Amino acid sequence: MKIVILGAGRVGESVAESLVSERNDITVTDTDPQRLGQLQDRLDLRGVVGNGIQPSVLREAGIDDADMLIACAPADETNLVACKVAHDIFNVPTTIARIRSPEFEQDSALLNKDSGFAVDQLICPEQSVTAYVRKLIEYPEALQVLEFADGLVSLVAVRAVQDGPLVSHSLAEIPQLVPYAPLRIVAIYRQDQALTDLDGATRIEPGDEVFVLAATDHIRAVLSGLRRMDRPVKRVMIAGGGKVALRLARETHANYQLKMIEHNPARCHYLATQLPAGTLVLQGDATDEELLGDENVQDMDLFAALTNDDEDNIMACLLAKRMGARRVLALINRQAYADLVQGTQIDIAISPSHTVIGELLAYVRRGDVEAVHSLRRGAAEALELVVRGDRKTCKVAGRRIEEIGLPRGAQIGAIVRETDDNAAHRRVIVPHHDTLVEAGDHVIVFVPNKAMVRQVEKLFQVSATFLF
Repeated sequence: MKIVILGAGRVGESVAESLVSERNDITVTDTDPQRLGQLQDRLDLRGVVGNGIQPSVLREAGIDDADMLIACAPADETNLVACKVAHDIFNVPTTIARIRSPEFEQDSALLNKDSGFAVDQLICPEQSVTAYVRKLIEYPEALQVLEFADGLVSLVAVRAVQDGPLVSHSLAEIPQLVPYAPLRIVAIYRQDQALTDLDGATRIEPGDEVFVLAATDHIRAVLSGLRRMDRPVKRVMIAGGGKVALRLARETHANYQLKMIEHNPARCHYLATQLPAGTLVLQGDATDEELLGDENVQDMDLFAALTNDDEDNIMACLLAKRMGARRVLALINRQAYADLVQGTQIDIAISPSHTVIGELLAYVRRGDVEAVHSLRRGAAEALELVVRGDRKTCKVAGRRIEEIGLPRGAQIGAIVRETDDNAAHRRVIVPHHDTLVEAGDHVIVFVPNKAMVRQVEKLFQVSATFLF
């Protein structure tokens, strides 16, 4: 696929890195030649210096025959205008814009192709990070919680502990241990290495990072099987008062006791006007041990460092953890830093750019793809694919799981199927080797290595003779 990316900042760079690794033809435009040069030295892509809203710059970037424009410039207005120019002048089939302002919504008339800015899909890293953190507050035992099929199915990553009821048992024993919660363990990472060829004899050991697919209604039962259930989160301290922190505070203040620490006095005054009186906004440094002690950080169920400075976030989390905070979470832009601290004293490291990769990949993937989630910092993926056609036109439809030639290590973890009596009602099936896949099924596939994605896509593609 030929893709033009506008903007070589942190989001644009991360998007380019992910898409280049899949052998797409990528061109990045930016006004900063030094930044583009560094990106070209590191990745196999082409850089064009200039303002991406100008038709001449877009034409030089190859927009005439591009399949997609991804506008990731810092300013919303730049991204909106670029999408409009790309659609109206160059007839680009798909346009995606990074928009920070909450004033624009996906179904807004301002974005339609006839009279609006011609944006097919909005991406907002700040909102994606907020949603990610909210799930971790809701399920404090999890390392990651991702949803499929409109929330009916969840993929959960959890660290197994010694006294978990399912720990030290084989995968074959699990259905008898939790018969009330059908689940599928799709991957186990031990000492940061994936176990290959999971089978009934594979045992879950303490310290394993386990990826489990199950109906969302059963997630708490799954978590309780792999580790002790933590007490619910009630008290949250947020370091930073930027866009992500403010979004999170707005969406959670009604259910949790919140404290925010922001260094800038003017920003503190603004936060105080945007949040209800029950939210305590403090002016100070989140790496100040005395301040954290005075505000009883040791009583916090979650300490979330969400400033724009990676080093401050890391240091604040390490300090809060040492002082007794139950769980700490750091927002880290540099991927190298995130890889370094994940799983240390810092419980969870979140990379903002990686939270939006899945939203983009759903447009890049071939076949009828409903959702994509990037896992293990981009090394693995989970996809929700819709089965079309029949046994003659599709290599998945009308076949049992054991007949589908999935790549080694890839697993079908769940199927969402409409019931015969009510098309609006869907049920979640945790499949076995002899489960028959039907047309119209939403199939959740775990792929341990991105190199396998193309093979999986081909399986779900229908032949040219099939008519939708």
